[in-house]
Amino acid sequence: MRLDKAIVETHPDFSRSRIEGLIKSGYVTVNGVEAVKAGMKVDADDEIEVEIPPPVPAIPEPEDIPLDVVFEDEDVIVIDKPAGMVVHPAPGHFGGTLVNALLHYLPSLADIGGVARPGIVHRLDQYTSGLIIVAKSMKAMENLAKAFSDHKSVEKTYLAICHGTPRLQAGRIENMIGRHPVDRKRMAILERGGKRAVTNWKVERSLNNGARLVECRIETGRTHQIRVHLASLGLPIAGDKTYGKSVLDKLLDPVPERQMLHAWKLKLWHPVKGVPMEFVSPVPADMKVYL
Repeated sequence: MRLDKAIVETHPDFSRSRIEGLIKSGYVTVNGVEAVKAGMKVDADDEIEVEIPPPVPAIPEPEDIPLDVVFEDEDVIVIDKPAGMVVHPAPGHFGGTLVNALLHYLPSLADIGGVARPGIVHRLDQYTSGLIIVAKSMKAMENLAKAFSDHKSVEKTYLAICHGTPRLQAGRIENMIGRHPVDRKRMAILERGGKRAVTNWKVERSLNNGARLVECRIETGRTHQIRVHLASLGLPIAGDKTYGKSVLDKLLDPVPERQMLHAWKLKLWHPVKGVPMEFVSPVPADMKVYL
């Protein structure tokens, strides 16, 4: 029997899409091992456990949280996001997000796009700092969503502090990235499935204790893309708890408390006015200490 059909028998009120979402998010185990896909075969004596995540509030609440506004007009706002801030509410992070802060700063944003992620067209990981652009009008939302989906008229450049000595000093890595087949909270380079991911990288210079300053310009925006790609090149990002090397982190002074990844530059065309825009975010203090 298929796993999703077995779950329907014990949870008849669950839709097929919800079951698939729970499996993809790592909330379903078979005999203590995270399920890989909805169509996997299970036997009658297999032990299937389904964890129900806490519900996310349908409408995020405005919160008075300071924002570092880099640019703003009637259509867009560019924010320099600090490390540690989640972009939008999700299980485990219902408040204190960028969306909560934006709804306080711009109450009208609630009418732009979906209620759970108003104005949001791209994301940064919680512990990645740097530039993010948010739509303030529906026209800007539609055009930005298309631009980020096409990956043709948006240029995003990151800085990372990495460990390791790569074979080359620069290159272009292209492959397929998707959910790790066993650990659903991680991403991985896959032989089959996944989505195309492209990162252009170069080592800017060597730092202390074997660290490197690496510049990455991405052509696609997959989840954890830069972190996965650099780790696969033998350049794990310092402080990365998921894909990094904690033993090497201890060689740095101070020991990094988060992944040393920063969304440094953002170049794109204004989604309504059609003029070129370019923004640069200063390297944050917790990264600058190593430079």
